[in-house]
Amino acid sequence: MLKGVDFHVEEGEIVAVVGPSGAGKTTLLQILGTLDRADSGMINIGGVNVSQLKDKDQAEFRNKHIGFVFQFHQLLPEFTALENVMIPALIAGKSKKEAHDEAINILEYLKLGDRIQHKPSQLSGGENQRVAVARALVNHPKVVLADEPSGSLDTKNKEELHQLFFDLRNQFNQTFVIVTHDAQLAHLTDRVIEMRDGVIQ
Repeated sequence: MLKGVDFHVEEGEIVAVVGPSGAGKTTLLQILGTLDRADSGMINIGGVNVSQLKDKDQAEFRNKHIGFVFQFHQLLPEFTALENVMIPALIAGKSKKEAHDEAINILEYLKLGDRIQHKPSQLSGGENQRVAVARALVNHPKVVLADEPSGSLDTKNKEELHQLFFDLRNQFNQTFVIVTHDAQLAHLTDRVIEMRDGVIQ
């Protein structure tokens, strides 16, 4: 349960949210991502008070303006990397060609151009997580929310994923809010928000 949480994230900022299990970090991320509704208060993303939107409008806003990266990539196993990345773009109403071209561009940027026709079971853990990042980015969201994004990766893939977040910020001014237990990642970010018992310390 969150209590009186109040903070602001600048465009292009990378913020880490840290704290012990049960501190409210994932709840905070779900409310910021409009996956859950807060009982009170306001969430403003890019000048839009998303907490006031009806469910259908919230879902549309979420698809177009918020990207998600989870600890376990949550890719659909029956689809290729390319198809997984195209899905949010198609949901946003882009044409098949536009969704295809956007997905190819971002996958190539993430050095996955030779893996686009592979399904998740044919990819390594690090590759799957980069596909998940590509999916989060395909609609050029205002913010990417990441929940323990490197929690299931080995050291090499973890370091590569962390570097990728900063490359994306430097190249595209992408904003990230990252829930993490990884002290190394938290140390690299622009700002650390520490939570305990539903409160920002």
